[in-house]
Amino acid sequence: MNFLRMSELTLTDKVVLIREDLNVPIKDGKVASDARLKASLPTIKMALDKGAAVIVCSHLGRPTEGTVEKRYSLAPVADYLTQQLNEQLTKPVSLSGDYLETGVDIKAGEVVLLENVRFNKGEKSNDTTLANAYADLCDVFVMDAFGTAHRAQASTEGVTQAMRQAGKTVCAGPLLAAELDALSLALETPAQPMLAIVGGSKVSTKLEVLHSLAEVCSQIIVGGGIANTFLAAQGHSVGSSLYEADLVETARKIMEKTEILLPEYVVVADKNEINFDDFVGSLSQVKATVKAVSDIGADDMILDIAAKSAEQLAAAILNAKTILWNGPVGVFEVDAFGTGTEVLATAVQNSTGFSIAGGGDTLAAIDKYQVADGVSYMSTGGGAFLEFVEGKTLPAVAALQVED
Repeated sequence: MNFLRMSELTLTDKVVLIREDLNVPIKDGKVASDARLKASLPTIKMALDKGAAVIVCSHLGRPTEGTVEKRYSLAPVADYLTQQLNEQLTKPVSLSGDYLETGVDIKAGEVVLLENVRFNKGEKSNDTTLANAYADLCDVFVMDAFGTAHRAQASTEGVTQAMRQAGKTVCAGPLLAAELDALSLALETPAQPMLAIVGGSKVSTKLEVLHSLAEVCSQIIVGGGIANTFLAAQGHSVGSSLYEADLVETARKIMEKTEILLPEYVVVADKNEINFDDFVGSLSQVKATVKAVSDIGADDMILDIAAKSAEQLAAAILNAKTILWNGPVGVFEVDAFGTGTEVLATAVQNSTGFSIAGGGDTLAAIDKYQVADGVSYMSTGGGAFLEFVEGKTLPAVAALQVED
């Protein structure tokens, strides 16, 4: 994969437009979680260090396109950036809401944040006129939002094409470049043996991921409802557990491609004790019981991998040279059903192999069990991460590529 990197460019006195993923939760007018903002700061700081005038754009939430909704304003993000970049700024970060009409008046050393791009009609449909308007704002466009790279929208793919047509420079920011480097290392030239951990409720949502990983992985550990479908494919009863009967045959075909590692012992709960209107909340009140998969009863729901089996699976993780992790293997939010995820997370932390983890629930598990220091790379992308693993083309990435 060949693309120009922002780190390679001279940006002195250039106006640089950076597309970041600043889609963070806002509560009472303040940023409630700054993980994505922290990830974007090095790119903005690098542009300032290089002498650029920096314009930053992003979406936030899902407002009605073409309508300005205050609750989706990026104003709290502008305040956050001012605080974090204070030592490098010549004045506070300003929020521009009329940039399409008036342009952006900016000098080197300054940062202007554009108001939510999804307030602009045509953003999602990748409108050419809107993309050209973004391109008119800058000399250099930096795509740095991996989490939106799978969407062909005006502020991701469209502006890149508009910049090229205008003879202007487009490049990948450090965050996007790091994502692509890590994923390429894991999927294109992985050190073997390679192992994947794939969790989640349904095989159907990760079917293409499993097929793609089966081509490059020596082993795949499956968890959650996905594991139940594979257990059913082996002929086991899964009682009242979530599984997809129509994909049992598909699971068997995947098992013919690579070794699927399944637990012999699981943690179950009686479905009659669970309040399905408050599923996770009610689990803290139910009895967790360890059972062999051969002993699952009609009312049993499998909710985790038991410690004994998790330790066996952990041994496989420790033997792997490349590890890709997407999804917890149980309802880890409740401690009684989090042992499997914790044991596997610890194994990833202790592994000497290259590990990459992605997906919101996966990152939440990494945070809960404090194993981030042992994960080689944590992807900020959700849907983009999965689509890359599936082998799909990410439009905003494809637009950046240059010929060798």
